[in-house]
Amino acid sequence: MYDKALGAWMRAGFDMWSLGIESSSVIALRLAKISRGGDAGSKEAALMVSEKMQASVEIMAGLLTGQLGMTPLAGTNSVVRKYRRKVAANRRRLSR
Repeated sequence: MYDKALGAWMRAGFDMWSLGIESSSVIALRLAKISRGGDAGSKEAALMVSEKMQASVEIMAGLLTGQLGMTPLAGTNSVVRKYRRKVAANRRRLSR
């Protein structure tokens, strides 16, 4: 049991590490777009802020309603999956 739980948490840790790496590439793409200035840069900055606010509200609502899972590990995995999907969508959009 202990080894299985440890393995599950190690996998969650790897997923969080992967999210950090993926997020850094999106940050770089966003900064490049914002640094060019103009209307596109302003829109990207506004989008970035609104996405972060929306994501935090969704996570809090999921936490309060039990939709993230009933254990700390299940909640962690749900949150990381949700953020990885959003980060991947932003990376695809910004890489075009």
